[in-house]
Amino acid sequence: MRRAVLAAIALVTMAACTPGADAPRPVVAGSGPPVVLPGAPGESGTVATPGQTLGTDAAEVAAADVRFAEGMIGHHRQALEMTGLALARAADEQVKALAARITTAQQPEIGVLGGWLTRLGREIPAGHAHTTGYGMASLAEMNDLRTARGAAFDRLFLTLMIRHHEGAVTMAGEQLKSGRDQLIRTLALDIVTGQQIEIGRMRAMLAG
Repeated sequence: MRRAVLAAIALVTMAACTPGADAPRPVVAGSGPPVVLPGAPGESGTVATPGQTLGTDAAEVAAADVRFAEGMIGHHRQALEMTGLALARAADEQVKALAARITTAQQPEIGVLGGWLTRLGREIPAGHAHTTGYGMASLAEMNDLRTARGAAFDRLFLTLMIRHHEGAVTMAGEQLKSGRDQLIRTLALDIVTGQQIEIGRMRAMLAG
């Protein structure tokens, strides 16, 4: 389901980027993959109908949309840095499988967010900062993760990634509260749903 949502977002985003366009234009749902639009917090989403406007003109994009897109790119990049360590360092095959799933989900999301920012004429943020905001691991924590091996790596990876996911859920919740762009809202809702499920799994793995 998550891949289908990302594919749909990418398709409608590309549809808005016509050659020679000087400014972002509204994105309209077509007859391709279904696009699930998030409702208000606590409410079910709806499926967009062909011809329904999904994205917004640049003048209608809220600061929360841009803030979320720029922040989540760096947030995801650190998650990918963490998952990239798991194959050679983790002992538990479940941890390795979880890391692979996170990589598969978050790498395309970076592309979607970057494409959206480019469509607005904004630069894609480079790298990420080693801060503790929104669950980000500090430089010292990342260095500890790089030197850990086996069961010690598994415990530290799960501990850091649970906090990291919780931060992403907070970021997505802020976007859903104040954001306007339907494409970004769709991705934010998908992050809330998917990462809350993974938080539950990681807590169970850590407890077990």
